[in-house]
Amino acid sequence: MNANSAVVLSAQHVSVLHDDFKAVNDVSITLRAGEWIALVGPNGAGKSSLLKALAGLTLPSGEVSLLGQPWASWHRRERAQTLAWLGQAEAGQDDLTVYDVAMLGRLPHQSWLASPTEQDKAVVEVALKTVQAWEWRTRSLGQLSGGERQRVLLARALAVQAKVYLMDEPLAGVDVPHQADWLEWVRCLTEQGAAVVSVLHELNLALQADSLWVMAEGRLVHSGLPNDPATHQALSMVFQNRLQWHEWQGDVEGLTRWVALPK
Repeated sequence: MNANSAVVLSAQHVSVLHDDFKAVNDVSITLRAGEWIALVGPNGAGKSSLLKALAGLTLPSGEVSLLGQPWASWHRRERAQTLAWLGQAEAGQDDLTVYDVAMLGRLPHQSWLASPTEQDKAVVEVALKTVQAWEWRTRSLGQLSGGERQRVLLARALAVQAKVYLMDEPLAGVDVPHQADWLEWVRCLTEQGAAVVSVLHELNLALQADSLWVMAEGRLVHSGLPNDPATHQALSMVFQNRLQWHEWQGDVEGLTRWVALPK
């Protein structure tokens, strides 16, 4: 990621209230084209609430801008073409076929009640083949396992061909080989100039990101490179010093990972 890349998403002094509880507290961030950010922290840190605020799914205090324009100035359709959302444990759509679910990603590009174009069909085919779900295209979403379902929802997001992708726990229920595939897909997106923010509980995968945003108790407590000692210190702190950073030398040179410690 080029540090001089254009800013595609920014937030200034964003806070989110859930009744009387401040789930996000005065957070400011900047996301650039071609950048992948891993948003990490313990349960209840405010990660999902922040991501929904960035996606326009909740109305926070403060200001969120997409491509330099405040959310309020965006037409809904243009915004849906520019930013793609993948939520966790999304309900509904179970009666739709895998193909039709993926085609929902093309709705922002289609005229009202228009049939999918040949381009729409080609984009959806590529998206489903990318996540290795093309063979299931005639099955209903409700027939799939949690991990398979998540891959189809990712295909729906990919079909948008957006400039910004916000993904809340995209690897929930996804097996290890397909987690590795997901890393490759994200890298392909960023190489094409898209920006990605993903909430991840898999810290050892989060280390592959360009940068980490570390949250705790609704606040962004650190933003930094995965290999920065300050990032390691912040992660250890927010997880109550129950993580230990390991480095190995040998057959796999430079292998590093976090290991959880027992209480």
